[in-house]
Amino acid sequence: MRVIRVTADLEIADLEEAATFFTDFLGLDPQPMGLDWVTRVVVPGSGEHVQVLSKDATGPVNPVLTVKVDDVDEAYASAQRRGYEIVHPLTTEPWGIRRFFVRVPGGSVLNIAQHHDPAE
Repeated sequence: MRVIRVTADLEIADLEEAATFFTDFLGLDPQPMGLDWVTRVVVPGSGEHVQVLSKDATGPVNPVLTVKVDDVDEAYASAQRRGYEIVHPLTTEPWGIRRFFVRVPGGSVLNIAQHHDPAE
């Protein structure tokens, strides 16, 4: 398994207000995701970004980071072998992501994810 990208996930109750803050005040570009509970803002020209979410659609808690990997099934098996707490089981979501949540030593929760073709 190889990490492809790491994204900060900020929990904010009002997504529209947060998006305005990041775009108007900080000058980041909006990157709507087509979901009513999460959006993304991107640094122009660099691709660096932050996700802003109100309440994860299927997870029991909101993660603090999303870690995109090239093989989420391998990552899940590795987390289980190592005895890490799985907070949300490996799930193929209808919006095209296959993911699970794992607790980091110390308590934070990560969303480990891989893009998934819903036709598969």
